[in-house]
Amino acid sequence: MSNTITPTVFYRTLNVEGLEIFYREAGPRDAPAVLLLHGFPSSSHMFRNLIPMLADKYHVVAPDFPGYGESSAPSVNDFDYSYERLFSFSEKFTEKLNLSSYALYLSDIDKRWRKQNDIPPRIPLCQSEMTDRKSN
Repeated sequence: MSNTITPTVFYRTLNVEGLEIFYREAGPRDAPAVLLLHGFPSSSHMFRNLIPMLADKYHVVAPDFPGYGESSAPSVNDFDYSYERLFSFSEKFTEKLNLSSYALYLSDIDKRWRKQNDIPPRIPLCQSEMTDRKSN
């Protein structure tokens, strides 16, 4: 029998531009940060097994985009659901959490995200195996 302790995953919300954004958070806040961004249609729930595996060494944050999972879901008349808007919204989310440096994990949105956005050099990118398989 192993003495492995499963890290606690916290379920939180943060108000960003008037929207309640749900996110999962685990690991020590002074550790290197990893931002997990879900694909479409999905939510941070897709990372439910990965978060505890990373949380012993990293500060892991996995938000639900607006309109997905447990986050606010404004109408398309009230929120621009484009990739550009989701990128800028994600930046505002990380600023509110004081995440100044983090590794960014993208799943199926990776190629579109890179093409449509100038990703700051402070953010190393990590691609999922699913994205790698699709690009081959």
